[in-house]
Amino acid sequence: MLFNINFGFGFFMFALVLLVFSSFRILREYDRGVVFMLGRFWKVKGPGLVIVLPGIQQMVKVGLRTVVMDVPSQDVISRDNVSVKVNAVVYFRVVDPEKAIIQVEDFLSATSQLAQTTLRSVLGKHELDDMLAERERLNIDIQKVLDSQTDAWGIKVSNVEIKHVDIDETMVRAIARQAEAERERRAKVIHAEGELQASEKLLQAAQVLAQEPQAIQLRYLETLTVIGANNNSTVVFPMPIDLMRLYVEKTLGGPAK
Repeated sequence: MLFNINFGFGFFMFALVLLVFSSFRILREYDRGVVFMLGRFWKVKGPGLVIVLPGIQQMVKVGLRTVVMDVPSQDVISRDNVSVKVNAVVYFRVVDPEKAIIQVEDFLSATSQLAQTTLRSVLGKHELDDMLAERERLNIDIQKVLDSQTDAWGIKVSNVEIKHVDIDETMVRAIARQAEAERERRAKVIHAEGELQASEKLLQAAQVLAQEPQAIQLRYLETLTVIGANNNSTVVFPMPIDLMRLYVEKTLGGPAK
């Protein structure tokens, strides 16, 4: 009889010690514990040592570190009816553990699904050129939409980055032809602007030379000097009438008629 009492007491003490040790939980600096008492939310505990009464209280651990989630490639039809495949990466973290556990069943899965649908809906409102040239603005637009919708879950979306925009090979060739045509257009515009500026400068020079007839003669001599630098060229150059009149007056001793 005494043996049975001692055995029962020992078993009771062992169970009590086991129960006490099982009620101790240690949470790291980046973890929080959402504690429920008899099924109702009680409080958020942590970090450090946390005591949870077995059978009465239950704790769900939530991490507060930033989660890097890869959004699978999505088929997107742009505003100008071009089909592309786009994937992205989302950076988010839990800022309210209570909401993250109570308001949504699985906040990781919910955020992933929401990111996929938001990526398709936001990019579908833009043309292909915007997806290729204005990714920074599109990243901000997607981040704002996601953050506003996940706020009710206690989740903060800090950043969204579009990784790849995959285009069909036929569309790639079309974009290359478009880029080449754009470069040719710019080259022609620059050439035309250069011709316009040159013609304006020539007009100004002609107006200056017209005011001083001697300046035109000096220009003739300068042109002859440039042409004469080539020994293999023969140049027939008309002599100005003023020089002819001056020559006649000097040689014949009278005014030219």
